[in-house]
Amino acid sequence: MNRLLEVRTLGQQIWLDNLSRSLIRDGHLARFVQDNGVAGVTTNPAIFQKAIAGGRYYEDDLARLKVEPITAEARYEQLVIPDVQAACDLLHATWSDTQGEAGYVSLEVSPTLAHDEDGTVAAAHRLHATVARDNVLIKVPATPAGVRAIERLIADGISVNVTLLFSLAQTDAVAAAYVRGLSARAAAGKPVTGVFSVASLFLSRVDTLVDSRLDEMDDGARELRGGTAVAMARLAYQAYRNRFHGEEFAALRAQGARPQYLLWASTGTKNPAYSDLLYVEPLIGPETVNTVPDATLTALLDHGRIHATLESNVVGAQAHFSGLAQRGIDLGAAGEQLQAAGLSQFEAAFAELLAATA
Repeated sequence: MNRLLEVRTLGQQIWLDNLSRSLIRDGHLARFVQDNGVAGVTTNPAIFQKAIAGGRYYEDDLARLKVEPITAEARYEQLVIPDVQAACDLLHATWSDTQGEAGYVSLEVSPTLAHDEDGTVAAAHRLHATVARDNVLIKVPATPAGVRAIERLIADGISVNVTLLFSLAQTDAVAAAYVRGLSARAAAGKPVTGVFSVASLFLSRVDTLVDSRLDEMDDGARELRGGTAVAMARLAYQAYRNRFHGEEFAALRAQGARPQYLLWASTGTKNPAYSDLLYVEPLIGPETVNTVPDATLTALLDHGRIHATLESNVVGAQAHFSGLAQRGIDLGAAGEQLQAAGLSQFEAAFAELLAATA
């Protein structure tokens, strides 16, 4: 069996961490969906910056938009929203067949709103209405202001991809906000069915930062290199199971609410000494999503070993975290550092986008 389809039989969705007009118009995305079971697409400012800068299909539209008296951000949105709509249309059958469990395309609010709760809520509503597809997810970063916005958006019935999570503490805060938002929606007499969310936990960047600190320590510490992100994901999944399959969520589940699935992000291996599927093979399990860049998707199709692995060696994951703590590595603080760096990266990519569309 096709390895991606094998993953799906174990309850995990594979999403593509890429979108461009070339993927759509040349038929590549349709083949990924139809032949390989790719069940979603994620985007971010860096992905769109690369697509527009190097994509031959944008030139005519960009030239036309540049003579219109609108802002650079409005031009950017008019370039990329048709791509998001087209991808949503390609994945709509998946969304329909799974009754809203899969088949989503993500579009991010401006990273300049990361610390603006009201601005994020307004932008998310506007983008959701403009895309006008049932299977669009609005991406919101998990800053403190973003977490407050997420709670409000879920209460309003807007499905959300929460992005830039780098720690267990951040992931817990987002899950709690999702439950509060659904609870507020239910208390207002509104349906909780039809609301979907994923919490995107970024992996490779965590190993890159933690490994750099372990490299400066003794041999015992260096043995922990390359294992932090997988351990974090496994512990996050245990917390997910406890929250969404326990008493806290039981009443909402009885009303048809879905759990907030964990999504493994930043899954391209950055260290060439590690397996190219380090963030795929050990993290296969039900009610999860793995969003992969093109190279990781190719590697998975070529030589991926497909087994249910996500709940393996949880004791080892706990021991790994204890080992880091004993050596003074504060993963909560590391998560905050990485989130700030991730925001800066997206802000820089967004600035390049606006420079191109100015």
